[in-house]
Amino acid sequence: MSTENTLANDRARNQAESFQQRATVAPRVDIHENADELLVVADLPGVLQDGLSVNLEKGELTIEGKRVDAARLVPGKDVGGLWDYRRTFVVPRGIDAEKIAAELKDGVLFIHLPKSAAVKPRQIPVKSN
Repeated sequence: MSTENTLANDRARNQAESFQQRATVAPRVDIHENADELLVVADLPGVLQDGLSVNLEKGELTIEGKRVDAARLVPGKDVGGLWDYRRTFVVPRGIDAEKIAAELKDGVLFIHLPKSAAVKPRQIPVKSN
């Protein structure tokens, strides 16, 4: 095989690999707060549990989701382009990191960030004479 053919094959292979790379977008997220926790609700359509990663490191919560191939979701139907999800949040002080929990239901991720007892509101009893 000539050097020109080898270079042409390498260029074709690199081009094919670049087409296989998928864009990354930030998922739509709602954050709710009550006295006990922060609740992060992220829309991750097309992401299954085995393609999902939720990590807390150095005060940052990162959500990463890999969408399954469209053909696996709905055979014979185009359900959109190829992309994955990634979003990072700074976790505020007062969150009990040991009790963070996450669940995925029908393409919606729920992350429960419980507040530590030190930052939860509490009623102060008032004594009278």
